[in-house]
Amino acid sequence: MQLSDKFTVSGEVVAREMGGEMVLLDLASGQYFGLDPVGMRVWELLSESPQTLAQLCDVIEAEFEAPRGQIEADLLELASELNKQGLIVAQTA
Repeated sequence: MQLSDKFTVSGEVVAREMGGEMVLLDLASGQYFGLDPVGMRVWELLSESPQTLAQLCDVIEAEFEAPRGQIEADLLELASELNKQGLIVAQTA
């Protein structure tokens, strides 16, 4: 996975904000997933339109106080897990 990869949310996921966190329900598997405030912001951005991981890093860097390298590493890890679970899907050019 690279920062230039573009993703969007899966149509098989229902998301709701609850108590400052995002709860995701994968309709295909029936599994629930939770996202912290940064993950929630990433989900909101991907829900609006397909985004590259680099674009997401830019927004997170502007909105949260963390070093760029840490944001990139964390976002790559989050995107990898969400993709593995089928919650986000890669967009092809």
